[in-house]
Amino acid sequence: MNVSDPIADMLTRIRNASRAHHLEVVVPASRVKREIARILVEEGFIASFSEGKDEHGVHPVITLHLKYVDGKASVVSGLKRISKPGLRVYARKTDIPRVLGGLGIVIVSTSQGIMTGAQARKAQLGGEVLAYVW
Repeated sequence: MNVSDPIADMLTRIRNASRAHHLEVVVPASRVKREIARILVEEGFIASFSEGKDEHGVHPVITLHLKYVDGKASVVSGLKRISKPGLRVYARKTDIPRVLGGLGIVIVSTSQGIMTGAQARKAQLGGEVLAYVW
C-alpha cells in the first residue's frame, strides 16, 4: 500500500487501535517511525515496541504495544499530525509550542534528530513540528 504521509498513517493506526482497545498495532517500519515510537515509549504513552518482519517475512514492521490505565482507558487520549506534506510547519527554538499546558508532548524533527519539544528547547534547537501527543 502506497501512503502519501506515512507518519500520519502511523498516528492514525495508533489512535484507532487505542480507541478499539487493541493490545498492539503493527505499522510498516522506517527510521522516522522508529524514533517516534522510541519517544512514545520514553514519555510513557505506549508500553514498548519491537521490530520484525510482516507475516510473509518480507517487509520490516514495527509492533507497538499499547498502554492502558487500569486496563480500560488508553494512556494516549489524542494524537495530531501538525506538519503535513502539503503544508510544512516549522518552529524556531523560542517558538516551540506546548501541548495542553505541558500535559502533552510535541514531537520535533531537528538537525540533531527527532526529539520532544522539551528536549529541543533544552538543546536550543528549532525544527519541523511533526505531531502533538496528549
